[in-house]
Amino acid sequence: MSTPLIRKATDQDFVGIWDIFHQVVKTGDTYTYAPDTTKEEAYSLWMPPQKETYVALINEVIVGTYFIRANQPGLGAHIANAAYMVHPDYRSHGIGKAMAFHSIEAAKATGFSAMQFNIVVSTNESAVHLWKKLGFCIIGTTPKGFKHLSKGFVDTHIMYRPLSVK
Repeated sequence: MSTPLIRKATDQDFVGIWDIFHQVVKTGDTYTYAPDTTKEEAYSLWMPPQKETYVALINEVIVGTYFIRANQPGLGAHIANAAYMVHPDYRSHGIGKAMAFHSIEAAKATGFSAMQFNIVVSTNESAVHLWKKLGFCIIGTTPKGFKHLSKGFVDTHIMYRPLSVK
């Protein structure tokens, strides 16, 4: 499979983003969003002005999406936060990894000094593995921090990575 083209999302891209969002969230195994999140709610969650939203395309088809934002307002705004979704039909094809690399560079270009993921579900082993491979470390674990739809309560991790060495 070819390397995806990654670019900023437009409102017109939301049709493709919604297809991914709906399929990922309805499983209830990786995101805290309600499995029955509506299209309108998803738009306000994934595309608000304070987030930079991106899409990954292969042959002009949206196969992944991510957003980046400040993890906290004000005095915590120097640390980035991001979230990623890959269309189920395109998993294990390097889309997530390509978006991860892109987001790290986008965060650096925006002036963020680090990146932090507040909730990485421990049973999402492919995500935990990818983030560790890309230099993120687990800085904390919340016992039973996520209500997995099929596994019940499972732990969540806070993962962190500096973006530059100073």
